[in-house]
Amino acid sequence: MQYVRLYAGPEGESHFEDVAVALDPVDFAPPAPPLHLSAFLPVARLGFLGAPPGWRGDWHPTPRRQFLVFLSGGSGVQASDGEIRHFKAGDVLLLEDTTGKGHLSWAEADEDILHVVIQAPD
Repeated sequence: MQYVRLYAGPEGESHFEDVAVALDPVDFAPPAPPLHLSAFLPVARLGFLGAPPGWRGDWHPTPRRQFLVFLSGGSGVQASDGEIRHFKAGDVLLLEDTTGKGHLSWAEADEDILHVVIQAPD
């Protein structure tokens, strides 16, 4: 599996990076057959985040290190280095640009956007 990471470099600009995650066969729920599982990551809390059609945020850093799992709608995100990525249901984005200029983000669908937000520990 793969997710996208948005991080701030030492110069304060934000950048995207594609991250591959290994999924290994594990007896996760015996007696069910093995499933493919990644290593677990520590989390602080989980919530849901929505935005209406037409929503647009100005330049901002993420308030904390967090994953967004896109459930519905579509979003565009621009890193401060100029790269733009488009996300849809099923995509996963790790936001780590807690410093620097941050990023722009906006709704790209005619429907509400819905995300699962999984925040990392401080």
